[in-house]
This record gives sequence, structure tokens and C-alpha cells, in this order.
Amino acid sequence: MDRFSYLIRRLLLVIPTFLGITIVCFSLTRFLPGGPVDIQLAKLRAGSEGPAAATVAGGQMQVTEQYRKELMRQYGFDKPILQQYWNWLVNQRMGMRIPSYSINQNKTAWELISSRIPVSLWFGITSFLLTYLICIPLGIAKALRHRTTFDMASSVIVFIGYAIPSFALAMILKMFFCGTVEGLADVFPLGGFESDFAGVVPWTTRLADRAWHMILPVACYVSGNFAVLTLMMKNSLLDQISSDYVRTVLAKGASRKRAIWGHAFRNALIPIATGFGRVLSVLFAGSIIIETIFEIPGMGRLSWDALIGRDYAVFMALLALTSVFQLAGNLLSDFCYLLIDPRLHFGKD
Repeated sequence: MDRFSYLIRRLLLVIPTFLGITIVCFSLTRFLPGGPVDIQLAKLRAGSEGPAAATVAGGQMQVTEQYRKELMRQYGFDKPILQQYWNWLVNQRMGMRIPSYSINQNKTAWELISSRIPVSLWFGITSFLLTYLICIPLGIAKALRHRTTFDMASSVIVFIGYAIPSFALAMILKMFFCGTVEGLADVFPLGGFESDFAGVVPWTTRLADRAWHMILPVACYVSGNFAVLTLMMKNSLLDQISSDYVRTVLAKGASRKRAIWGHAFRNALIPIATGFGRVLSVLFAGSIIIETIFEIPGMGRLSWDALIGRDYAVFMALLALTSVFQLAGNLLSDFCYLLIDPRLHFGKD
């Protein structure tokens, strides 16, 4: 089996995995309470529908059985579960064509999602680049200066960042730098992606304003992976430096610099690179906690609104999209593993 055949096999595994995820979650949305039929019935009981849909009994609005069946037919819930799933997957394009039940009934799930993706991408790509640009060099520096003052001092900072959850850090930063507490600094905006005037100013001013809004949320994004990635890079490089093949290279007369950068460094990147693809879903999906705290209109905030409003149409569309990104990220991780790991060989079965 060669590398190409291996990737093809991994690609084929994506299909049953995706079907398994979506079938289970789709079935749960059909049996759990709080779907679109229940939402419409709740509106009816609140008096927002016409008298033909309900009758008054005992001083309370009672839904007629005919109206309930009509709602079930309207949303397609009167069909067998497998037929409903097929309609959702194929005819409704993974639910992207279904109108939102509670968030914005004038828009489909895809219209809501497509309007939020650019916002999450801004934060996701920025935090991803900063995380790798900071953590990999820092991990290398800590490995090369192991047990020195620099290593000890940076470890304190790393572990403090690891100990503080991202949501707690978000609240602390918002309290100290957004003027939510009287007497403290009011430097950064309370939340949002950009100011209200952003659409009528030059693009350079708009970009600067957007960067100003992103500083605190991006800091919280980076802190979530900062400690783990830094220590992973450090420990991986230390393991490679202490390996037999590095000692063999040094014994043959190569310099320490060549042994580290020419041999150990590439192998040390294997744990980092294999996890590289998993951030693909994060780039698009955003963070529910951070986006909610800073009131960022991204994919994470949309997921939260869909869950709170029990908007299963938007929730299932988001689940399908993030599942595709997660599975694509796993394939990317496998591809990076094939490129970087020199020990991996495919012989004849």
C-alpha cells in the first residue's frame, strides 16, 4: 500500500463517519422536545394564531388535532425518519435551505451561517497564526535553554496562562480594560467586531478599528492553546535531541547546530504537524464562550443562539458543516504526518 492508497482509504472512511454523526444527531432532534412544531404550538397557546387552529376549553387554548397534523406535514415530520434524513441531506443540502425557526425566520440556515463565517475566520486565522508564531519559537528556545533562568521564568508565565480558563481570562480582561468597573481603564471596546461607523470610513481606518476590537478576544483565543503547544514543542525537541541518532550524528563530527536543525527539528515537528489539521474546524466554528462574552457575531455565537432558541434547523446545519471541517482537518493531519515523518514507509502487503 503506497501513500496515495492510504489517503484514499482515509478519505473513504470520511463518508460513513459523517453519516454516523449526522444520523444520530438528526434522530435526536426529531425525538427531543422543543422543535419547530413545539415552537409553533407554544405561539398558538400564547394567542398569536387564529381561532381556527385552537379551541377554548376550561379557560385555556387547546390545539386541535387537525392543526397539529398540518404542522407535522408542513415540517415533514409525518414521514419515516430515514426519509426525513434523506430529504435533509440531499434535497435540503444538509439543512442549509431550511428557514430558521427562531433566530431570523426570514433567512435560511445557510444565509445565517454564510454571514457569520467571515467574522469567525478573522478571529480564527489571526489567533492560529499568532499561536504558532509564538509557541513554536518559544518551545524551541525553552528546549535549547533547558533548566536555565529563561526556561524557569517562561514556564511560570506558561503555567499561569494554562491555569486560567479562557472564559475567566475574557471576563478579567473585560473588567480591567473595558471600563466595566469604575476607576479601571477604559481602553478597549466592550465587544463587537467593529464600530458602527466602520462602513463609512476608509478601509485603513476600518482595518485599524477591527484590529482594536480583536485584541482582547484574540488574546483569549491564543491563551487556550498557548501552554499546551509550547510545552509540546519543547518536550518533543528535547526527546529528539536526546535520541540515539542525534548522538550518532554528533559522534560523526557534525556540529550541535547541524544535528539539531538538520535532524532533530524536523522530527520534533511531527506532534505539532499532526495536530495542525484539527484547528481547521476551529477556524470556521469559532468559540461559543469567547464570542458570547465579547458579543462577536460569529459562528460560535450563532451556535449558542441556535441552542438557546432550540433552532434545530440552524443547529443541524452547523453540525454538518463543522463535522465536514473536522473530518477534513483529520485528513490534513494525516497528510502532514506522511510528509514529515521519515520513519513511515509503505511496503507491499
